[in-house]
Amino acid sequence: MRHTPPMTDSRKDFDADRPLPAWDDGSDHPPAWIDAGQSTLFESPWMRLTRHDATAPTGHRADYVVMRPQNMSVGVLPLHEDGTVTLVGQQRFALMNWSWEMPEGGAPFDEDPLEGAKRELAEEAGLKAGTWLPAYKAEMTNSITDERAMAWLAWDLSPAPFAPDPTEIMRVARVPFGDLLREIERGAIRDMFTLATALRAYHMAQTGKLPADLSKAMLASV
Repeated sequence: MRHTPPMTDSRKDFDADRPLPAWDDGSDHPPAWIDAGQSTLFESPWMRLTRHDATAPTGHRADYVVMRPQNMSVGVLPLHEDGTVTLVGQQRFALMNWSWEMPEGGAPFDEDPLEGAKRELAEEAGLKAGTWLPAYKAEMTNSITDERAMAWLAWDLSPAPFAPDPTEIMRVARVPFGDLLREIERGAIRDMFTLATALRAYHMAQTGKLPADLSKAMLASV
């Protein structure tokens, strides 16, 4: 008999290990929001809009709408041994602009998020990586959406089949890590997922959380 592994939900794993900050002992948190019921306003394969009969921690009633993505957001900053990084450029619909970003996309909640990140790296940048290191977990715009994001740094890179989504025309650039930081400072890179991952990579390189040779190559261009 073929064994089928149990379905997982990456949202539960995402939330399970969240610690309190060092300065917060949890003793003076106000009451939580109360949700007295919800209805679905819209649903697609990518997101769901839910409307809630909500009560705020202050006791004030609120008509609250939440955008709930149907996937975990995953992204990876590819680090080459010479201190360069690979970025991808594409047209984005919501803001109708051109955006340079790290490879990123969505992983179904019943999929290992790392596998989703590996898929995005191959599809968008034509790369695979021998080493993956978690960078951080994030809640994206948590006042209006429950979107969750996970980012990795990856190195020991080699070519992989390039297969962008049918709606995407990708451009690929390999640039010094320092150039990425400078373009963030100039305001040329505004994708928040990429911006946060680049700054996290900079901190990890400075604090010994990456291999010494890789950190040295990255920081040489800063």
